[in-house]
Amino acid sequence: MKRQFLMLLLIGVLLALPLQARHTEPFHGLKFDALPTLWDEAIPLGNGIIGNLIWEKEGRLRIALDRADLWDLRPVKEFESPDYSYQFVCDQVINKKDVSKVQALIDDRSRKDCAPTKIPVGAIEFPISQLGKVKAVQLDVQTAVCTITWECGATASFFTDAVSGMGYFRFTNLPEALSVELETPRYEDNGSEVQKVVAPRTHLLTRLGYKNGKITRRDNQIVYRQKAYGKVAYEVALQWDTPQPDVLEGKYCITTQGTWYSEKEQASELLKTSAKDFDTALAGHLDWWKAYWEKSRIDLPDKTLEHQWYMEMYKFGAASRKNAPPICLQAVWTADNGQTPPWRGDFHSDLNTQLSYWPGYVANHLEESEVFTDWLWKIKENGEAFTRRFFGVEGLNIPCIATLEGKAIGGWSPYSHQPTTSGWLAQSFYLQWKYSADRTFLEERAYPWVKEVARYFENVSVKDKNGKRKLPLSTSPEINDNTLQAWFTQTTNYDLANIRFTYTAAAEMAAALGLAEEADHWKQQLEEWPAFATDTTGLTIAPNYPLSESHRHFSHMLAFHPFGLLDVSQGTETERLIKRSIHHAEEMGTSLWVGYSYAWLANMKARVADGDGAARALHIFIKAFCAPNSFHLNGDQLKKGYSSFDYRPFTLEGNFACASAIQEMLLQSHTGVIRIFPALPESWEQASFHGLRARGAFIIDADYDGGRVQKVVIRSEKGGTLKVLNPFTGKVEERSTQPGDIIELNG
Repeated sequence: MKRQFLMLLLIGVLLALPLQARHTEPFHGLKFDALPTLWDEAIPLGNGIIGNLIWEKEGRLRIALDRADLWDLRPVKEFESPDYSYQFVCDQVINKKDVSKVQALIDDRSRKDCAPTKIPVGAIEFPISQLGKVKAVQLDVQTAVCTITWECGATASFFTDAVSGMGYFRFTNLPEALSVELETPRYEDNGSEVQKVVAPRTHLLTRLGYKNGKITRRDNQIVYRQKAYGKVAYEVALQWDTPQPDVLEGKYCITTQGTWYSEKEQASELLKTSAKDFDTALAGHLDWWKAYWEKSRIDLPDKTLEHQWYMEMYKFGAASRKNAPPICLQAVWTADNGQTPPWRGDFHSDLNTQLSYWPGYVANHLEESEVFTDWLWKIKENGEAFTRRFFGVEGLNIPCIATLEGKAIGGWSPYSHQPTTSGWLAQSFYLQWKYSADRTFLEERAYPWVKEVARYFENVSVKDKNGKRKLPLSTSPEINDNTLQAWFTQTTNYDLANIRFTYTAAAEMAAALGLAEEADHWKQQLEEWPAFATDTTGLTIAPNYPLSESHRHFSHMLAFHPFGLLDVSQGTETERLIKRSIHHAEEMGTSLWVGYSYAWLANMKARVADGDGAARALHIFIKAFCAPNSFHLNGDQLKKGYSSFDYRPFTLEGNFACASAIQEMLLQSHTGVIRIFPALPESWEQASFHGLRARGAFIIDADYDGGRVQKVVIRSEKGGTLKVLNPFTGKVEERSTQPGDIIELNG
């Protein structure tokens, strides 16, 4: 009886403990013993529309402010020229063999004019020298709350509300009152030393030509209004209070005018009418993130990879939200350095936008993934106008380097005006459909968008002497940089992969909708294009043009990954071609690779069931190409020879490609057959995942222990045919399912 009483007492004590104390799962997030002192190593917070970076600058705690739709959207005057056309480029390249006029028209303007561009908002600052030494800085990705503690006992908490779109902060145990300031961007040159030393001068905010905005201070409130170009303007409203002598609480809001995503009310009004108190806002915020993380989770023996996956999926949830713009180069974390961001912070679709959405589908975050196709649908009309204006045909090809409104910016002309960009973008509609099995989305969004891309390829192509279709002029992203040799008169494997994927997808979509005649038409179009160019090195850049040096962009292997037009499951000959192609890219060396190259390589290694190779590439990416806060910095930060680039422009596509590669190691369904744990490293004895999504809208849990699969549970969301490689029998099983069916596979 006494033993039973003690047991009940122990259980009671455990139940009385705070939830955090009883929580046994490993911590995922960031832990530092000092505040970061560089903006690109800051603590990132975000809710898809507003982003914050928390760091220390010149002795002040700083909350950098960003707003996803804050853009200078001025038109590009050069693109009104009568020479602005694909035909003009073809004539200069093919007939004149001189790209100087093309570069003067399309490329050079980006060095002379820093707009269109994403622009920064400003920052909230607190003078913290009086608080003394920082004891700990922590970001818990499960809650998306940043907490700072000082040795004096003071604490501070920050979150960017996932529900309201506002930001909140709270300081407690303050030894004395803490002031609050709003630092605004300097758009007018006042001769300050900061503005004199900023380089390169092309990124100076003063070159935008704005007048400095108006700041209004009243009691414990600051309102800042800034006019940008044209109809675009923004407002920042900041308010704080001291409910107790040693407590400081505050909230802030950022709104825009003149963009697709602007609110009807200004920030100062919203702060009055919609802002909640700190605790109420925090409760709703925590509920949102709890629901987000309940969608999927992983458990790996390699804690470095596990930690990175949680960091990447945290950033994905912080950067991509419904009714907000999609992920651009820096998403909601525009450079906080008094300049316009690297590469204007724009939408690069020669890989950056696409890679950023790779992990969302398998991670079961379809709502966040659909943000990208929502935007692509929004810019469809502008894309069709661009296609008529530049390419001179009907259909749809989105500018490869684009503004918030999907309009061309310029830059290296072989890529900024790339002829098949929309083929890769079409895959986003295809994947959203395949992973959701949403027929309405297929009928109303996916097929109409992809159909217009297919129609463009039909209209823009010509036939060669053998009756095969080709592009008048072709490219392969970043091959030969920005020279005459960057243009190809034979269709590259990159362009061909985009075209062949588009027709394959269009035919499948039309057939699924019962449009047999249209499906047959797209199949006929597909047959009119040549096969992929190959030689003894594997897939080549173009016919008779193999990869001959190290290169960061695996554009020539697009047909293999991510498209899956070529796959190791197609037989020995195709498997050898794929593996030979990967080997040759590695054989050329990594001197001209960047971080995303390693993350992309890891995805390809997983596709050929090389788990050790995938893990090795990911470890290099994480240790050499990521900042302490996990941001992808492009160059080799260790300077250990992983790349000859050691610069640090921050972009996000490498981060999200990393998460995708980890998922490819755990689950694959791109062939129509679900494969569980297809590419685990040989040393892994244990792994599990819960809630990952396969094509066909199947949600899967799986456990691997003792070197073998122990259990698989598959839930069918929409019903349909399930094809799964049974890990216990090694055979493909095919079952018809109804919505809600649960299938268990046990050893």
